Amino acid sequence: MMEDEVLLHSRPSSVPAFCWDEGKPYVGGKFSSCLNARENKLVCVTDGNSFLGSHIVKELLSRGYLVRVTIQNQAVDFEDLKGQMKEDDMNKLESVVVAKMKDLESLCDAFRGCHAVFHTSSFVDPHGISGYSEQMAFLETEGARNVIEACSRAAYIRRCIFTSSLLASIWTSSNLDRVVDESCWSSEEFCRENKLWLALGKVRAEEIAWRKSKELKVRLVTVCPGLLIATSFPHAHKETSIPYLKGGPIMLRQGLLGLSDVRKVAEAHVHVYEAMDNGACGRYICFERVVQRLDEAIQLENELNIQGLVSGGRSGILSEEIHSNLSNSKLARLLHQASQISCNQ
Repeated sequence: MMEDEVLLHSRPSSVPAFCWDEGKPYVGGKFSSCLNARENKLVCVTDGNSFLGSHIVKELLSRGYLVRVTIQNQAVDFEDLKGQMKEDDMNKLESVVVAKMKDLESLCDAFRGCHAVFHTSSFVDPHGISGYSEQMAFLETEGARNVIEACSRAAYIRRCIFTSSLLASIWTSSNLDRVVDESCWSSEEFCRENKLWLALGKVRAEEIAWRKSKELKVRLVTVCPGLLIATSFPHAHKETSIPYLKGGPIMLRQGLLGLSDVRKVAEAHVHVYEAMDNGACGRYICFERVVQRLDEAIQLENELNIQGLVSGGRSGILSEEIHSNLSNSKLARLLHQASQISCNQ
């Protein structure tokens, strides 16, 4: 393949050259170490402009992978991507392409030749709770279906690392006296009755991904992170936090509000992918800590500037600890094994 051919797909359409302040154009796939990069594995990250997607892209680049990024809106999403990536990282990308989640053929073009697909989201909710509707849950599901189909048709190696959510495991009408781990699934009926649309979208999307992957023989692993935070508590990411926290007072009361440092979630995605050769499979619940005190919930609300979203206006002993049955032991074992391998190299 000639250097320019990565930009000549008729669908998905390539992002046109962008002029940086100093006048140097960004052209996907053109950078000084191009020959060496071609020797590395090409992987694709969907919605690489999203909060989590951009961190996964940066983690993959830091490990020497050749990365292709998909975006859904040529103008707005490309600006978002540039805003979250350093110029050096932008120049290392194999390409940035527009691929609509509802357009199977554009996804096939985006995934062609890739060793793996990291699917981060089918729909990014820009308006919080009111913006993520039942219709958006449907779009999330259809996007997941198309991603697995395209991975089956076009990827060089049929592997998908699929971002789900802890929300896909915690919502049920029964009392949660048992450990909440990868074997637990949220009830679609409960989510629908309580208008937990983001949770509904995530559980339905993950379920269809598993069904289609088995049907089409795509090797799938799913990562189920909690509420994404930036660098440290309580620095939450507002656009992803508000829809996640619908039902926040119940999550707090039942010890189910798990928090995930976005950088560690990105690292977990890559570790899980690299461990697939050694048997990594199934689901991986991903969180670092659980909000277990009322004062922590209030801190989180103050950071988001939305009072009552988590505490529900509760008063009481601020430091009283809430019991939690959440378990991330499966991922913890995998990460421990990865650290041991790294130390021995």
